[in-house]
Amino acid sequence: MKKKWLGITLTAVLTLGSLAACSGTKEETSNSGGGNGDKITYWAPFSGADGPRMKKIVENYNKSQDKYEVDFQVVPQSDYYKTVDLSLSGQKSGPDVLIVHTDQMKNYADKNLLKDLGDTIEKTGLKAEDYSETAWNAGNIDGKQYSIPLDIHPLIMYYNKDLFEAAGLDPENPPTNREEFVEAAKKLTDPSKNQYGFVVPTLWPNQFIFPTILFQNGGELMKDGKPNYNSPEAVEALTFYSDLIHKEKVSPKNVQQDGEVTLFLQGKNAMHLNGPWMMEQWDKAGINYGVAEVPQLGTKQQAVYANGHNFVIPASVKDTEKLEGISDFLKFVADNTMEWAKSGQAPASKAIYEQNEEFKQMEQQPIVAKEFEYAQFAPLVANWGQLSEPLWAEVNLALLGQKDPQKALDDANKKAEQILNK
Repeated sequence: MKKKWLGITLTAVLTLGSLAACSGTKEETSNSGGGNGDKITYWAPFSGADGPRMKKIVENYNKSQDKYEVDFQVVPQSDYYKTVDLSLSGQKSGPDVLIVHTDQMKNYADKNLLKDLGDTIEKTGLKAEDYSETAWNAGNIDGKQYSIPLDIHPLIMYYNKDLFEAAGLDPENPPTNREEFVEAAKKLTDPSKNQYGFVVPTLWPNQFIFPTILFQNGGELMKDGKPNYNSPEAVEALTFYSDLIHKEKVSPKNVQQDGEVTLFLQGKNAMHLNGPWMMEQWDKAGINYGVAEVPQLGTKQQAVYANGHNFVIPASVKDTEKLEGISDFLKFVADNTMEWAKSGQAPASKAIYEQNEEFKQMEQQPIVAKEFEYAQFAPLVANWGQLSEPLWAEVNLALLGQKDPQKALDDANKKAEQILNK
């Protein structure tokens, strides 16, 4: 029962929450090593620098045994979910196992397009306690376990150590709360040099930053199945965030898309919030940077917004030998994802982030793993990407100074309710 992968050329606009974590140059990767056993087709959206990392893991698996062969196929990120949608809804050719982001999983589970992995988990000997509880529970929907987690990628803080030293700040002790963050940002800001303590971005990655501050305020994006964008906690979060530009003046106004990244690369942006996937870019640029947990910028608790990569199996895959092969592969991945960690990510398997000594010596990845404990995901609702679009647009208008935070969030809530009630 061998399957061939058909390349499908499509155009799709994905939710930004899924896009940046895997973005990069368009690339297709096929790996056909291994033995003569049944071929397992594996799809993933790793079209950036993370693609070769996963390819190496697959190659290592194929070399480790001769019963199964995993054929790794990278579907470019810009096409990924459109391609997956067509495959799961009836295309003859599709994957036997694939990666799905945490914020997309309910879309497929609700339509019964994913296999309940209870039997698979039992056969592999994998257990919930082998993984980060946060990552594992994200795949539990209505009492069924639909995924095996690969990683969690939360928001983290990067900072320029040279700028810290020049401002008289300790580069080994970055800010941990709102007061320290604002105080440091002021000391690090010098508009005459086009240098800023923290550059508030336009659009992406505010899909990670704004919810982080909201969650730290104890707020929720959805409540009782309805949008909760204009809660007091949300208004306070957006007011603080907007004030960094318009009141505290530690950020320039009207930053161009990715302008905060450009300024960080130029040594003009002292503190930067983004995802762990940025590490290799900073390394290549030779920046003297530090990595830290996101400061508690909110008023109530530590929290951080995150997404994740998860292995799922289509409900249509029923061949016993193929399922046994997938189970064998997933067991191998749980114990052999140090290669994945080299991309800056922290694998969700405790065999790596709790027990692997090489992992513990890494600079960034253990910090990412520390955030697993209090990471929070997008609301567990179908079509979150569509429901959240008005929120990101209105947050941006507030940051640009075109609307006050209360008005922006009121408008976002109304638009989301209209979408929900269609």
